[in-house]
Amino acid sequence: MKGVVYTSTGSNYLVKEVDSNVFWNCRLRGKLKIDKEIKSSNPIAVGDIVNYDIENEDTKEGIIHNIAPRNNYIVRVSPHNRHHKHIVAANLDQTLLIATVKDPTTSLGFIDRFLITAEMYHIPAILVFNKIDILDANDMLVLQHYQSIYEAIGYQVRTIAAIASNSPELEDLKSILYDKTTLVSGHSGVGKSTLLNQLDTTFAAMHTLENNARIIDTPGVKEFGLVAVTKAELAQYFPEMRKYMSGCKFNNCQHINEPQCAVKNAIEAGEISIERYESYLSIYLTINDNTYS
Repeated sequence: MKGVVYTSTGSNYLVKEVDSNVFWNCRLRGKLKIDKEIKSSNPIAVGDIVNYDIENEDTKEGIIHNIAPRNNYIVRVSPHNRHHKHIVAANLDQTLLIATVKDPTTSLGFIDRFLITAEMYHIPAILVFNKIDILDANDMLVLQHYQSIYEAIGYQVRTIAAIASNSPELEDLKSILYDKTTLVSGHSGVGKSTLLNQLDTTFAAMHTLENNARIIDTPGVKEFGLVAVTKAELAQYFPEMRKYMSGCKFNNCQHINEPQCAVKNAIEAGEISIERYESYLSIYLTINDNTYS
């Protein structure tokens, strides 16, 4: 039988049968053949399509014996060992990051690390700034500045007050989620649970909403550690920098102190935001090419 993994807890997996609403409590049988390039702390992730055998029809228990090839996946540093990967989710159509200007403040560094990860795995990313109802005039100016930075790069940006039900902003967000599998992430305290509850769901991992929208929730994360990014390739995951890189004098330009750097020229011309470049420098300095960053 074939199904989609909705929750992954240790060695136990809740699997939804394909084309039905029947769920099976599954476990692994022995070792699976997994892509050797993906050395992760979790062999099966939420969103994986698996094949399983029925072990007990009455109790809806099954045994997973195969994972279908993944269309894509998104990873972060394992919370248990920073030298290992942890697959957050697989087979995604898009990813959505919930952020806040205050209470708590989501740093641009955190946002940029998340966006870099999405760029690495070619997964469209959407930013949603929540709690706009608590912002004063100065906060709104900050929010508008953030919007302008990321929309200029090409990212979709939405603003919302998750506590307001049936708002036009909420309906707009529902339309974005329509018939797609979406990973939703964000710092603890940004109102992710409140927002997801407004979308008619309370869940721990994946849940199917109306209009076949499939949401994968992730626990609130303190940091989004990048995996296997080298200093040489980092700039490729900044779309606005990637646009200018071919104009640099040196093929291996790192866009820091090199002469005739097209990226730095674009920054001086105001075509790349200084905030994003500062994020690039900050992340660049944390990368150790001998380990996962």
